[in-house]
Amino acid sequence: MQFEIPAPAMTFDVPLEDGAAIRMRRHGNPNGVRILLTHGNGFAADAYYPYWRHLLSRYDMMVFDFRNHGQNVPVVPSNHNYGQLSRDLERVVQVTREQLGAKPTVGIFHSMSGRTAMKHAIEIGWRWDALMLFDPPNVPPPGHPIYEAMATFEKKLTEWATNRRRRFDTVEQLVEEYNNSRPARLWVDGARELMARSVLRKAPDGNGYELVCAPENEAAIYAQAITLNLWPKASEFGGPVTLIGCDPDFKGAPATGIANRALGTEGGYDYRIVPGTSHLLQIEKPDECIKLTLEFLGKHGLA
Repeated sequence: MQFEIPAPAMTFDVPLEDGAAIRMRRHGNPNGVRILLTHGNGFAADAYYPYWRHLLSRYDMMVFDFRNHGQNVPVVPSNHNYGQLSRDLERVVQVTREQLGAKPTVGIFHSMSGRTAMKHAIEIGWRWDALMLFDPPNVPPPGHPIYEAMATFEKKLTEWATNRRRRFDTVEQLVEEYNNSRPARLWVDGARELMARSVLRKAPDGNGYELVCAPENEAAIYAQAITLNLWPKASEFGGPVTLIGCDPDFKGAPATGIANRALGTEGGYDYRIVPGTSHLLQIEKPDECIKLTLEFLGKHGLA
């Protein structure tokens, strides 16, 4: 199976404070509730199409990549940190409203973008009618029973990202890497090829392809997760939020599963899991994730 992203009905760029820009793509039903949707660290929003394609008939989908990812042009200096990403998200929200008008709006975020959305909502402001967080890599405070497991997890990811291959002769070479990756084997058919196309760009020197998100930028986000000091209760948000984690009891699932179970329980969240999933649950079991999405949005009058 090969996924093809439909042409967006509209695109516009969001200028950021340092001269970078984010390309917004509008898909779906313009009369529906607005959804802002994006990706995790080192990935790209188009790669989540196996999930978000199921929302197109009902929702006004605004799909975008964070700086130095996906369809955006990487910038130097990268300013690749959670504080900047949170300010970038505020710009995305405000410019989208300026361009298209105010309407009920939902944020759907995975992993790094989930942590960014949490930081944004707590420290900058609540801009949502509802917020959905898919398996954010929440690191509890030092001394918490889960802290060491999450710190070790992020340190391993930092080392891996620092040393990962950045250039490829062909897109198929990255597809082959995914084919040989145990976590990526859980992705639905066609998702590995879609991911490779989504995270690569033609190399500026004309020789093959390179990762849009440079390994050092990806590594920086993993490292920053350990010191972010963000373990909020659900009551600290300005509206309804759901925390959807990977399966903490699934063999091979990362420490994010147990971390989100701990935060969900301690923080009073509307917390759900998707059984049999690892970290990229939206492209491992998109049908199950869509079911939880529609249940949550329906509960809050946003279906």
